[in-house]
Formats: sequence, C-alpha cells, structure tokens
Amino acid sequence: MASTDNVSPPAPVPGARPEGRAKASGPRSRKGAATRARLVHAAKAVFEEDGFLDARISDIAERAGMSHGSFYHYFDSKEQVFREVAMAVGDLLQQPMYTSVFNGPRAGTPAETIRHLATQFLASYRDEARIIGVIEMVSRYDPELTSIRFEYQEADRIRAARAVRRMQQQGWADPSIIPEVALAAMSAMMNRFAEMWFVQKLFEFDFDDGVEQLVRLCLNALQLAEPAADA
Repeated sequence: MASTDNVSPPAPVPGARPEGRAKASGPRSRKGAATRARLVHAAKAVFEEDGFLDARISDIAERAGMSHGSFYHYFDSKEQVFREVAMAVGDLLQQPMYTSVFNGPRAGTPAETIRHLATQFLASYRDEARIIGVIEMVSRYDPELTSIRFEYQEADRIRAARAVRRMQQQGWADPSIIPEVALAAMSAMMNRFAEMWFVQKLFEFDFDDGVEQLVRLCLNALQLAEPAADA
C-alpha cells in the first residue's frame, strides 16, 4: 500500500466540488493556500496513523512544521480539517469519472471507457484504503460529513446519468434502464465492494481479476456489449 508521505492532497478536479464547498478559512494568498494544503497533507498522515479520535491538532501542526496556534488560522477544528481531507480523497476517487466521461470520452467504446474508469477508481481506492477506512468510520456518526459526501456524489451521478442517456440514444445501452436508479445501485456496489476488499480485507483477489468481474457486472447492468475481438 502506498505510503502517505508520498501522496499529496490531489488538486481539485475542475467542476468536481459543488459550489461553495471549500471553507474560506485563512488567507487567500498563494502562500496561505500552500500552507493550508500542507496542513491537509499533514492531517491526512496523522488520521491514517492514529485514527480520528486519537488524532491531535498539536500532532497535525507539528507534522506540518507549524505551531499549534497557527493551525487555527486556517481551520476551526479537527473536524473541519478532517472534512477537508475527506473531500480531497473524494476528488481523487472521482477523477476517473472526469477524465473518462465528463471531460470528453476516451477513444474507444463505452465498454472500454467503463473498464478504464473502474480500473482507475479501484487502483486509487486501494492506494488510499487506510484513510478511506477512517473516513467511512467517521461518516457513520458525523451527519454533516455524510451529507457533504452524498451531495458531492449526487452531483456526479446526475452528470453520469446524462452520459448513460447518450449511450442509450446511440444504441449502446438498454433503453429500458432508468439511468439514475441504475447508477445509484452500481455506485453502491462499486464502493461497498472496494471497501470490503481494500479496507476490511475480507477478500484476497488478484487485482486484475477483481476489476474484470466488477466491470462485467457493470456492463451487464447497462446491457453494454464488449468490443469485438480483433480477428
């Protein structure tokens, strides 16, 4: 599993974060933004190592090379910086959707696009499993974080539904499918499967085999045909 010391908070994907999501704490200067990002990166490492309950603001500040008091110039609380970490991880997990679907489809068929999307999503989930496990745990008793994550994912599902409708209009996908329902079910399946696999470690699958089976389920759900093999 990748070390958090080598993982910087991902840059926001254009259009990924709903309007007004980021809290405007601290200065808006380039230096201030860099310092805030350093705190988020340090917080991610501390939350991974200590969990949410045992993580301390003093440890986050020390990891970022700052004083304890300086932390409050950028964040009001441990909860706020944790939500920022969760949104940064959410950006990373959603990136394949933007690069594969929303910002222009990749070359190839819709089935190939879904295979690329699923591979990238599961690879990112695997690499970030430690912090995702903490995020999933906190979400169970933090209604605000749960609401933010749902709103965040819902905005993407609406855009994904438009992409499925285009597939239906072009004759690729089953026209009887209701995109919003199908995508909600597929998203729940993919996220829960990834959590059981990489966070809870309930399965021991070869990565490529796991990806392939998940892709086949998604293709079957949308009744998308695989591209014909080269003769």
